[in-house]
Amino acid sequence: RFVESGGTLVQSGGSLRISCEAFGFRLAAYQITWFRQAPGKEREKVACISKGNETPFYSDSVKGRFTISRDNTKSTVYQQMNRLKTKDTKRYYCAADYFVCPAVPQGNPWGQGTLVTVAE
Repeated sequence: RFVESGGTLVQSGGSLRISCEAFGFRLAAYQITWFRQAPGKEREKVACISKGNETPFYSDSVKGRFTISRDNTKSTVYQQMNRLKTKDTKRYYCAADYFVCPAVPQGNPWGQGTLVTVAE
């Protein structure tokens, strides 16, 4: 499972780094994807980092603004978010996939997520 953290209120145009720490499995063996979801909306994939640290995947909505990274020694994946916009206001989650990047979540892998709120 993952424990996501770092979400907070930030002003539009600001920056924030959020984290997800893995528990109970070896992070290095998995591709890790950040997802996000607004209330009443579908969950969307945001960014993915492969286990081999190949070129990350980014959705068009965050490309050039967000950077995903991993520290396997800390069992943690990060997402640096710059030039934040109000439409980035969502709850952010991590998911792992052994085979593909971005992840195709199976069952209900979701933690509590971390809420990012971007104010005008």
